[in-house]
Amino acid sequence: MKWIFGLIIVGALIFSTWLFFFEKPDLIKIMSPQSGAVVKSPLLVEGEARGFWFFEASFPVKLIDEQGNLIAQGIAQAQDEWMTENFVPFKATLEFSTSATSGFLVLEKDNPSGLPENSAEVRRAVRFKK
Repeated sequence: MKWIFGLIIVGALIFSTWLFFFEKPDLIKIMSPQSGAVVKSPLLVEGEARGFWFFEASFPVKLIDEQGNLIAQGIAQAQDEWMTENFVPFKATLEFSTSATSGFLVLEKDNPSGLPENSAEVRRAVRFKK
């Protein structure tokens, strides 16, 4: 019985670590695509990000394969006033062609300073439609 409780605790720790490093729901929320979704071109990316994730109402978005090779890149645009600490809706569209079967959607906090302490990103696993 104690080992079941231990497994539950370990599972909760793994999930919370994954959530912290990959999703960052307190900073950015991706509404679509869902994690693990099968995507095709053009890929519509929608969600909400805190105003400070943007710079001049936009931030970079990339699509990479599992080896980190760039498949597509674009810009997410704020759909409302972005000079706030609140969540702001955004949209981006990525057109791509790939032979890869899976990869990641990467949403980067815009960082015009280039300073590492100001950089952040969120990755979402996706699969590519053949």
